[in-house]
Amino acid sequence: MPDSIASTVQTFAFRRHECLRGLKDALPIMLGFVPFALVLGSQATQKGFSAVEVPLLTGLNFGGGSEFAALALWTSPPYVLLIVSVTFLVNSRHLLMSAALAPFLRGMPKRKTYGLLFLMCDESWALGLADARKVGTFSVGYYLGAALGLYLCWIVFTTVGAVAGPILGDVERFGFDMAFPAVFIVMLAGMWKGPAAARPWLVSLVIAGATYLFIPGAWYVPAGAISGVVAAWVLAKP
Repeated sequence: MPDSIASTVQTFAFRRHECLRGLKDALPIMLGFVPFALVLGSQATQKGFSAVEVPLLTGLNFGGGSEFAALALWTSPPYVLLIVSVTFLVNSRHLLMSAALAPFLRGMPKRKTYGLLFLMCDESWALGLADARKVGTFSVGYYLGAALGLYLCWIVFTTVGAVAGPILGDVERFGFDMAFPAVFIVMLAGMWKGPAAARPWLVSLVIAGATYLFIPGAWYVPAGAISGVVAAWVLAKP
């Protein structure tokens, strides 16, 4: 076998292995996505969305928090500018998250970079960075496997929620709405490196909580994100 063909086969096998490794690590989080996705799909049908429109909502705007916020503000006719503004505020944390990934994606073609960032959510971002810390390098294949699995899981089960919502009724009575906080707690536990390293988390929590209590709207999201970044910069060792 020529060296070029052997190298191509080895590269393909390695990327496939990394994608499967990322998908495997994302499976527990995907299970946590299911009840939360069912809640969102069910709520969307209550707002008048069809089973075709729900996957468009969740597929074109891959951000559960902003989708719940949009549904809470949805009226007929909808106030588009208000919904877009709140969606931007809730998703503004992705600006900081993508900036954290930027050094690892430097040198890649922009079309590939934009595709990877489109699939980014809190969970795939955390998995990708945690794996990079563990193995010493950022694996695009690992990140893609995790991100694509989470993306497809979210779309599929929000659609199932839209279809089954009228049958199940209010699915929150089953406690499904606790799935999302539980997933984030598990993510934080996996990223725990001691009390000193977690001080920016505390700052972010306090600022976001205070903003939520005293300032109307979704300003607590960028407030918590930005204060956490500033705290990490101030508290960082030289």
